[in-house]
Amino acid sequence: MTPLQQFLILAFVLYVVWRILRAVRAKSPWDNVPGPQPVSFLRGNVDQLLGPDRGAFRDAFARQYGRLFRVYGPMKTNWIYTFDPRAMHSIFIKDTDVFGMNTSLMLTNMITLGPGLFSSIGHQHQRQRKLLNPLFSAKHLRDMTPIFNAIIGRLEEAVSSRVKSGAQEIDILGWMGRAALELIGQGGLGYSFDPLTKDAADEFGEALISYFPAISPTDTFRPLFPLMSRIGTPSFRRRVAEMIPYAPIRRMIEVTDTMHESSTKIYNEKKALLEAGNQEMKHQVGEGKDIIGVLMRANMEAAEEDRLPAEEVVAQISTMVLAAMDTTSNALSRTLELLAEHTDVQQTLREEILRARDDGTGKLKDLDYDEVMGLPYLDAVCRESLRLSPPVPITLRQVIKDGVLPLSAPIRGLDGTLIESLPVKKGMWVVADLKMSNCNKELWGEDADEWKPERWLKPLPTALEDARIPGVYSHLMTFLGGGRGCIGFKFSQLEMKVVLVTLLSTMKFEPSEKTVIWNPALVSYPSVEQGWGKAELPLKVSLL
Repeated sequence: MTPLQQFLILAFVLYVVWRILRAVRAKSPWDNVPGPQPVSFLRGNVDQLLGPDRGAFRDAFARQYGRLFRVYGPMKTNWIYTFDPRAMHSIFIKDTDVFGMNTSLMLTNMITLGPGLFSSIGHQHQRQRKLLNPLFSAKHLRDMTPIFNAIIGRLEEAVSSRVKSGAQEIDILGWMGRAALELIGQGGLGYSFDPLTKDAADEFGEALISYFPAISPTDTFRPLFPLMSRIGTPSFRRRVAEMIPYAPIRRMIEVTDTMHESSTKIYNEKKALLEAGNQEMKHQVGEGKDIIGVLMRANMEAAEEDRLPAEEVVAQISTMVLAAMDTTSNALSRTLELLAEHTDVQQTLREEILRARDDGTGKLKDLDYDEVMGLPYLDAVCRESLRLSPPVPITLRQVIKDGVLPLSAPIRGLDGTLIESLPVKKGMWVVADLKMSNCNKELWGEDADEWKPERWLKPLPTALEDARIPGVYSHLMTFLGGGRGCIGFKFSQLEMKVVLVTLLSTMKFEPSEKTVIWNPALVSYPSVEQGWGKAELPLKVSLL
C-alpha cells in the first residue's frame, strides 16, 4: 500500500469518527421533532427513503407524522421531511439563499448530463432560463401543434394496426415512451428518433430511455458523491469509476457516453445548418421551429454577457429530452390506466373530444392549440392525474447557510410543546414530498386520495386557495415552483392532451389481467414485477 493510499484511508476513518462523535454529542431542536427511528446508525432512514420500497415507507411516514417530521440521514444526521405549504414556500421561493440544490444530485447531473439546466445554479442557471423561457411560451407551442398532431397521428395508426383484428394487450408505456421521445425529438431538437410506424432502434433514443432505470439503483450511493468529487482529477475519478465492479455504475457510464456523443453530433449538425442560412433549416425535421434550433439562433444573436458557451447548449439537448420524456410518458400511461379503470370518465371524455373534432361532415379534424387547451373535461382529467400521480414524487434540497424554516401551523413536539418554526443548519438535507402536498387532506378534503376529475369543474376548497401552494401549476407541486420550476410544463400539457384527444377518438382502453406496480424511482414508473422490474404497463386496447 502506497503512502498516498494510507493517507486517504486514514483521512476517511478520521472523517467517519468525527461524524459519529458529532452525531452522538450534538443536541438540536430537531431532537424534539417527531419522526421514525433510524434503521441503523450508519445509514439512518436512507434505505427506507431511497430503496426499492421507498414509496410505501414515505407514504406511511407522512400519514403517521404529518406535514413536517424528522428523519435520519447517514450517521444519525437530522434530515427534514415536509409537505407543509409555508415551509415549501420558504424552500422553493422565499429563502432560496438558505435552501439550495442538493449537492449530490447536482454533481450527478453534471457528471451525466453536463452543465445544463439540471446542474447549473445562480447566474448560470438564470442566463440559461432567460434564453429558454420564450421557447416554451404558448405562442411557440401554437406553431408546434401541427407537428404534434402529425406525430400522434402516426402513433394512432401504429397502435390501431396491432388491434385491428380485436382487443389486444398492449404495453402502453412503451408506446407512450416512443411517442414522447419523438415529440421532444422533433419539437425540441429537430431530430427524428422513431418513425412510430415500424420498430426502428436509435442508439441515442435507447440511451435516453435507459437513463432513469440505470441511475435508480445508484440512489443510495448519491450522498457520498460530494466527498468523492474532491478526490483527484475528473479523469482520475473516471478511471476509478470504470474499475468499480458494480454493473449499474458501468451501465451508467455507457449511457452517459452515448448521450454526450449524440448530443454533440446534433449540436454540430445544427450549427452547420445555421451557418448555411434559414432556408436550410426549414427543410429539416421540425421545419426549423424546434427548441434547440431556435435557442442556437437566439444564442448567436444574444448579447455577449447572455450568450451560452457551446458545452452548455450541448448539455441542454440530453437535459431537455430527459425532462420531457419519462415524466410525460409515465404521466400519460398513468392517465390511460386510470381511464381504463374508470370507464364512465373515459366515455364522458371521449364524448367531449368527438364533439370538438367533428368537422360537420362526419370526419374528425385535428384541433389547434387553443381548441385542445380549451376542452374543460380533458383539462380536468389531466390536472387530476398530475395531482394524484406526479411523475417525480419527491425532490431534495440542501441547507447552504443557517436559517429558519417557518410552518403554516404549529406542530406538537415530543415534549408536548407547540413548534411554530425550526432553525436549520448548513448541510442539512430537506426531502420535499410533492405527492403528499398534492394529496394533503387538510387542504384537498377527505377524498384527496381519490381520482375525481370533476373536482376541477367546481370551486376548489377555500383552505387550498388560502394555503398559497408555491407550484407553477394549479395549486400543485407536480412541476415545482420558483426559479427551479419546470420550464416545459406547458409543453407537457400540450403533449398529454394531443395524445388523449387522438387515441380516445378511435380506441377503448381496459385494464389488463396483470397486476401493475408503480415503482417510486427518481421518476415513478410502472412494472408487473416489484423491485426495479422492467418498465411496462399492459392495457387491453380495442378499436371503437
